[in-house]
Amino acid sequence: MRKTFILQVAQLSRWFLMAVIASLAAPAAVEAADRAALERDARNTFQKLIAKVPAAKTLSREAVAVLVFPKITKAGLVVGGQYGDGVLFRDSQVAGYYNTAGASYGLQAGAQQYGYAMFFMNEKSLKALDQNDGFEVGVGPSIVVVDQGMGKSLTSTTAKNDIYAFIFSQKGLMAGLGLQGNKITKLND
Repeated sequence: MRKTFILQVAQLSRWFLMAVIASLAAPAAVEAADRAALERDARNTFQKLIAKVPAAKTLSREAVAVLVFPKITKAGLVVGGQYGDGVLFRDSQVAGYYNTAGASYGLQAGAQQYGYAMFFMNEKSLKALDQNDGFEVGVGPSIVVVDQGMGKSLTSTTAKNDIYAFIFSQKGLMAGLGLQGNKITKLND
């Protein structure tokens, strides 16, 4: 009886996840098709981030490149997934278009949207982005997610890690947020 119930919940959660992802990813796919709109959103999002967060402004001066995902959609009911498109800026110019996707399993329910920016502080970390058919967050170069407390003490002198990430514009009903388990892949030109 208990095993049957667990299987029913798992199947229901898969259907729910597919419906939510399909409804949320459809607008994202349309938006991604328009690279100019994606670039404009990413540029505007980045400008707002460095205007509001002094640590992001400091890192932007030292970073060799910045990858900005203006909107990531995450949804789940036991089984979860997330997806979003972004733009890599190098010397204020577009250096590529990327998407991020991830899956998770566990006690989770709801939907959420957020954005994040990754500041690549050296060529080695930037090179890892395009190696091995996609970049897995949490594998390879060290990534530090900057929170408010750390952001106050972060300067170009104390910034010694490969990549710094800022998560912003969180909206929705899911508890907890992290970048672990995401895979970032370059989109074809």
